[in-house]
Amino acid sequence: MSDLVVAPSLLAADYARLGEEAKAVEAAGADWLHLDVMDGHFVRNISFGPAVIAALRPHVGLPFDVHLMIEPFEPFLDAFVAAGAASVTVHAEATRHLDGALEAIRAKGVKAGVALNPATPVSAIENVLHRIDLVCVMTVNPGFGGQRFLPNGAERIAAVRALVGDRPIRVEADGGVTAETAPAARAAGADVLVAGSAVFGKTDYGAAIASLRG
Repeated sequence: MSDLVVAPSLLAADYARLGEEAKAVEAAGADWLHLDVMDGHFVRNISFGPAVIAALRPHVGLPFDVHLMIEPFEPFLDAFVAAGAASVTVHAEATRHLDGALEAIRAKGVKAGVALNPATPVSAIENVLHRIDLVCVMTVNPGFGGQRFLPNGAERIAAVRALVGDRPIRVEADGGVTAETAPAARAAGADVLVAGSAVFGKTDYGAAIASLRG
């Protein structure tokens, strides 16, 4: 579980060329493709939905790491799984029934993740660890790309890593991850790095991904 995963976020890609962009980061050495789904309600932005993800699926072999920043998300789980998600991450803040939601995700045969906003206590996931495959630590306030890694981001990653312990759970850093901030995220215990503009904002995707690995 310690192998580092780099998951470029398609949110920062050229939307007129999404298929080409996905293929490009795959060829450049990405491990996963991170797909940020935003609804304009849970976060103040709108991105794309299951139809776009389904359209991408035949053209790229990377596992799809689908991050739902939508509320409610429960009515849409089937659509995202059918679109080709390998994992579905939901926000702890977006449901009253986190345990049941995670159980439902796993029952669909995909991995279940929980995302924590910066102000949400890490203890929010303490009682559902048995249902989690991934914890997405938001190191920015969600909704927009290009933000700076929050000053306490590494501290929160370390707190999640300590809570996870030796369980087979990935710890994902999402937001403001760059070549400069990735070392702190890795040192704190993140083994998945989500990067948007730090990859898609560069001319050489391969070099950008390599820089995140350190």
